[in-house]
Amino acid sequence: MTAPRERTRLHGHDAAWQQFASVMRAGRLHHAWLLTGVDGIGKATMAFMMARALLKAHDPDSPVGRRITAGTHADLLVIARGVDDKTRRPRREIVGDDVRPIGAFLRRTAAEGGWRVVIVDGAEYMNRTASNAILKILEEPPAGAILILTCAAPGRLLPTIRSRCRTLDLGPLSAYDLHAVLTDVVDDAYRADIENIIPLSHGSAGRAISLLHRDGIKLSALVAQVMDGQDGGTDAYRIASSITESENGFSVFFDLLCDAISVRTRELLRAPQGQGQSRDMRPERMADAWQDLVRLRAETENFNLDKQQALLTALARVNAI
Repeated sequence: MTAPRERTRLHGHDAAWQQFASVMRAGRLHHAWLLTGVDGIGKATMAFMMARALLKAHDPDSPVGRRITAGTHADLLVIARGVDDKTRRPRREIVGDDVRPIGAFLRRTAAEGGWRVVIVDGAEYMNRTASNAILKILEEPPAGAILILTCAAPGRLLPTIRSRCRTLDLGPLSAYDLHAVLTDVVDDAYRADIENIIPLSHGSAGRAISLLHRDGIKLSALVAQVMDGQDGGTDAYRIASSITESENGFSVFFDLLCDAISVRTRELLRAPQGQGQSRDMRPERMADAWQDLVRLRAETENFNLDKQQALLTALARVNAI
């Protein structure tokens, strides 16, 4: 699967791209840009495409284009969460040490005589120290430099950071655009499942790719069984065992199950009064079940509790709606 810095096509965000392109053509570039939208819809891809436009690397096969792809362009700095040495997973925060290189980078003259570009990918993860460091840069922006922040939760940013950026909001991808993205980036082994994964993806290519690689098709079928009430007796143990056999099956199953409950709740709310609502199948009971499952998952993951038992509890809770 290709990384955002390697991609040279942006699907489904023409309006946002045209806003940036028109400002660039007019020579009225803002010194800071905030790309917002849910996880996995192409914010990082757009950030790198903006960098390619600024650094005159439109041709990915040109020397400058290859340097961006390889991560060796002297005038492009990318900041993101570091990797935990023990878990090999992204750390919870972008810390002060992560953003410290920006100061030295911006004090240098552009190596190739143009813009200097900084991408902060996942700006919502910045802790207070990192946020204050970015804010100081935004308050006194150096000439010839552009900062591009991607953020799935702009409410977590300092209001003073948001106010100093020009915001481009990227919406969920349509089924057509999502299909185009997945066709571009997923391995051949998963292409047969693209059509089935799109309805589960909420317009997010990142979510779709994650589900494809984490048994999302199989787990969504199990969720359907649970929502249809086919999880009583020994079936509950069979379903729980099947979930835990999949790597990350616990978290993916809870995601899909909570989504299914949300969908069912909205359907009940839209239905005429009383239609499709049995004594127990009321929207408020569905909402209560959703909250219980979210709490159960968080407690299980945070305190490393028995996942098999948590799954059995979740199945019993849904069966009791």
